[in-house]
Amino acid sequence: QVQLVESGGGLVQAGDSLRLSCAASGRTFSRYHMGWFRQAPGKEREFVARISWSGGRTGYADSVKGRFTISRDSGKNTVYLQMNSLKPDDTAVYYCAAAQEYSSTYSNWKINYWGQGTQVTVSS
Repeated sequence: QVQLVESGGGLVQAGDSLRLSCAASGRTFSRYHMGWFRQAPGKEREFVARISWSGGRTGYADSVKGRFTISRDSGKNTVYLQMNSLKPDDTAVYYCAAAQEYSSTYSNWKINYWGQGTQVTVSS
């Protein structure tokens, strides 16, 4: 079992930065690939970024590429999402995710555990 707790969300203005954190419980954190998803009001949950268990592979949605950076600290059982140049369209609840497999595409990536989410609101 892996429990995920997100933090770091808040209300910011367009162009600002935020760093989300996801603290994972359990000694097997280092075996999981980790990711971030988001869900805006009235929209489906969408993939944002992911990182392999080793940290050697990362992937991003086109909408955040060049602005967001995912990283992990296995010593602290934590994964981060650094978000720069935020836009109002980035407003959403952001969810941390843990997966045992790193699928070839984001659309069929099977998630084993989800966090409860943290709200990010970007004002114009």
